[in-house]
Amino acid sequence: MITISPDWYPAINARRSRRAYDKSKTISEEVNNKLHEVCSGFRPYNSVRVEYISAPPDDIFANALGFYGNIKNAPAFFAFVGDMTDPNVQEKMGYTGQAAVLEATAHGLGTCWVALTYNAKAVKSLVKLGQNEKLICVSPVGYTTETWSFEEKVLCGFGANHQRKPLQSMVSGLPEAAWPDWARAAVEAARLAPSAINRQPWAFSIEKSGVTVSVKDRGPEFNVARRLDCGIAMLHIELGALSCGVRGKWELLESPQVAHFQIG
Repeated sequence: MITISPDWYPAINARRSRRAYDKSKTISEEVNNKLHEVCSGFRPYNSVRVEYISAPPDDIFANALGFYGNIKNAPAFFAFVGDMTDPNVQEKMGYTGQAAVLEATAHGLGTCWVALTYNAKAVKSLVKLGQNEKLICVSPVGYTTETWSFEEKVLCGFGANHQRKPLQSMVSGLPEAAWPDWARAAVEAARLAPSAINRQPWAFSIEKSGVTVSVKDRGPEFNVARRLDCGIAMLHIELGALSCGVRGKWELLESPQVAHFQIG
């Protein structure tokens, strides 16, 4: 059983959604083994899992054009799988899947959450789905090109910075001057979480001993549940708090709330 790694916290700021990969650079056996280990060992929820496929067929991302751009030359991928009978499957998937993404980032690899633009039939030939399970998303994994493609520059704000809404527009509860240090680190980390088309659909309420995550926006889903985005932010919150030496536990909540992080 693998628990949250402190190495994932610096990976939050380093991570970018990348679509262009360098086919001349191979992932070492050591790193492949580490990614397999994290995917099999970090399973805080029984209803979701991440599979790492280090030798995919060439057509996983063939002609993968859409909201996420054209994904080229990825040598491996993550498959994010969930039991759809679980009403909280989306936030659990985001939380669990982002751990794999940050582990890959910590090893210098690029990733990109993808829900629409991949060959689902080819993925399913490599990932066996159980009863009630569904392939929710995938992510390419690999060493990226040194230069950003034009599509990446457009979609990622030219790669220089995370394009995010002001933190104050996302947070309610305690006035900012009263935010505990751990809570500030938590919401600052959550602000950098990736989301479908960068919609940032979350809201955070800070209390002295906890943070509540809610779904803020409504509208077109782009085939990705907003609660999945919020699940990614949940892991970032926990890592931000941990960077200040603070641990806590999650309680999942009913919509429009998603979850409450209680410290202590």
